Amino acid sequence: MLHEHLDGGLRIETIIEIAQDEGYTELPASDPVALASWFFQGESGSLEQYLEAFAHTTAVMQTPDAISRIAYESGEDLAMDGVVYAEVRYDPGLSTRRGLQRESVIEAMLDGFSRASRDTGIVIYAIATALRHQADSLDVVKAALPFVGQGVVAFDLAGPEKGYPPDMHLDACMLARESGLGLTLHAGEGDGVHSIWRALALCGAQRIGHGVHIVDDTDFDGSSITRLGPFARTVRDHRVPLEVAITSNLHTGSFSDASAHPFGALFAQGFNLSINTDNRLMSQVSVSDEYSLAASTFDLDREDLAVITINALTAGFGDWPKRKQLIERVQRAYTEAAISHQPSAVSTEHRS
Repeated sequence: MLHEHLDGGLRIETIIEIAQDEGYTELPASDPVALASWFFQGESGSLEQYLEAFAHTTAVMQTPDAISRIAYESGEDLAMDGVVYAEVRYDPGLSTRRGLQRESVIEAMLDGFSRASRDTGIVIYAIATALRHQADSLDVVKAALPFVGQGVVAFDLAGPEKGYPPDMHLDACMLARESGLGLTLHAGEGDGVHSIWRALALCGAQRIGHGVHIVDDTDFDGSSITRLGPFARTVRDHRVPLEVAITSNLHTGSFSDASAHPFGALFAQGFNLSINTDNRLMSQVSVSDEYSLAASTFDLDREDLAVITINALTAGFGDWPKRKQLIERVQRAYTEAAISHQPSAVSTEHRS
């Protein structure tokens, strides 16, 4: 799995415990059921409203112990869901309200991921994220540089998309690329296809977070694509990876329901897609949920899911020998499942 936000995947119980331990009294509810209900953003209807819930998760991520615990639990939860490879992103600047340096935030996050990997076997890396409506993107990249090759694999721009084009942060993007970090930018989620073009053509992005509005450069009738525009064709033919999160797209108002989402049509046209959760807490989804939703809505079979999983592993920024081993593992699992005609191990135990 390539697109998951650390501050969007906390356990409810952890939020409550840390808030109590650190004296944070602004949570909208103290009962776990009520708090989970509040965090659910299924009817937010816009990206901007969807993002408001993060004020409370980041509020309990202000100490190294809390950040490390949350990172560990993220890796543990993903592994329990059958994920074998993950890249989880976070803006370290969001954890500096009580004096932490960005470097200390990243170090704590990597500590949690390392322990999760040791205990569960999951291969998990960090992506350093900056918010496009803030002015500290260059500082985020500089903070990440000591950890290149040590667990941080990429730089990302997230946050509100409209009115904040990615090339506002061109210096940060260029430094990331020059320093060996991968570059994956949110684009085509809360804004149109021009946002994707700017991320790729101006900033040099190697992957696109979401990217579903590439469909705006096609003739899409709600179920199939009959024509590709020139830019959409380039994105497909150049195999630009699109990190798609179907449920999140519905919750932010990009599409009315799953049947109207272009994932199936884009996949049928040969776009390079992966399946992701984005924010497990706010959307109340697991990776299993997202795979099941894609399979049932778009009539994907075992082989389709294997292709999508291998797409994700191939597009990853982490250690290639590790990813190659996992690709071979997925291929073996698919072959064995196809021979035995049993439910595919790809869809239940070998996701990325």
